[in-house]
Amino acid sequence: MSPRPYRLGQRQANTEQTRSRIINATRELLMTSHGFTQFSIDLVARQADVARMTVYHQFGSKIGLLEALCDSLAASGGMEQLASAFQQPESRDALSAYITTFGHFWDADRLVTRRLRALAALDPEFEQVLHSRDERRRKGVRTLIERMAAQHGCPAPEKIEDAVAILFTLISFESFDSIAGNTRSLEEITPLICQLSQTAIEHLR
Repeated sequence: MSPRPYRLGQRQANTEQTRSRIINATRELLMTSHGFTQFSIDLVARQADVARMTVYHQFGSKIGLLEALCDSLAASGGMEQLASAFQQPESRDALSAYITTFGHFWDADRLVTRRLRALAALDPEFEQVLHSRDERRRKGVRTLIERMAAQHGCPAPEKIEDAVAILFTLISFESFDSIAGNTRSLEEITPLICQLSQTAIEHLR
């Protein structure tokens, strides 16, 4: 048997290990004060103990690295559960499941998420990555709102845009983080966010 398949498999495993090490190094840096304030590809490479060009070879750019980090956070935060939220036949249940999934996600790596979003206000590349993901969340909110309007007549058609804006804000990390404060987990306040969301929609008849 040719050793080529084995070598290819070993090379792929090594590549995946290097990729994971770089993503973990990025996450670790964001949790430290110096890594957060001075974040750069060079710093990531040093933290991961790889060459700077290895980072670019693996991810292509800082945006590619940030996308990979966000994908990793989404996987560890259970974002695959969003699919089941949309499968709920009752739109109100679907919205509650959607909010619950985000509550778990925001809580999974709170400090890193807080710092990613803080850097988005300062760094265009961070902003680009998070903006695209926020727009996916907005699209999900719109889909659920339109289902609720069709099933229950609320919100009224002319109030759908208002409902989307309100729920998009309520389900944001900033809302969860602010309401939870320093004493409660973000998952603990999920029922409150659900209640606030349902109440807001009921007032948009």
